[in-house]
Amino acid sequence: MLTHNRIWTAIDALARRYGFSASGLAKRAGLDATAFNRSKRVTGEGRARWPTTESIAKVLDATGASLEDFVELVSAGPAGARKAPRPIPLIGLTQAGAGGFFDDGGFPVGGGWEQIRFPRVDDDNAYALEVTGESMQPLYRDGDILIVSPNSASRKGDRVVLRTTEGEVMAKVLVRRTAKTIELASINPAHPNLVFPVDRIDWMAHIVWASQ
Repeated sequence: MLTHNRIWTAIDALARRYGFSASGLAKRAGLDATAFNRSKRVTGEGRARWPTTESIAKVLDATGASLEDFVELVSAGPAGARKAPRPIPLIGLTQAGAGGFFDDGGFPVGGGWEQIRFPRVDDDNAYALEVTGESMQPLYRDGDILIVSPNSASRKGDRVVLRTTEGEVMAKVLVRRTAKTIELASINPAHPNLVFPVDRIDWMAHIVWASQ
């Protein structure tokens, strides 16, 4: 049965899946930051207020989730939206450039990974990278964990992990992507932007959450 509560629960679950709060998801979708606040889910008279189809469409576009994904969350209801933590593979960010950890598409392979439990991402190929060193301060610090979803679409402004054809792995912010080049901003503002020809990038994946 389609209910007001199921729709809002699905929006909350989608936000968690992609590493956002409800207000963060609204902002990411180009909506007012308060659009998904609890107080906005009922009218002043106490009647249930439904999210608009336009706002749902913008949320799906912002996250890269499909309508089928959203319908599945609606159907699951509150119990299905609260997924138990599951193990995902973990290595250090500096290890990621070594051979044997990823296939040609940027998906984790091999037996050299540790495991951590994490409940917030539904990508079966998701993995975790542990930051080492201070090169990504002030945003990421030594010991922070980055959750990466290789099946999630990356858009302008997203934080991403990529590997070059030389085997260098780095965490950056996607600034611009054209048919020929990819421009990336350094997470540390002291470092300049980088522009790579697309044929120098083996793969790039979306960072969906960080343990900051």
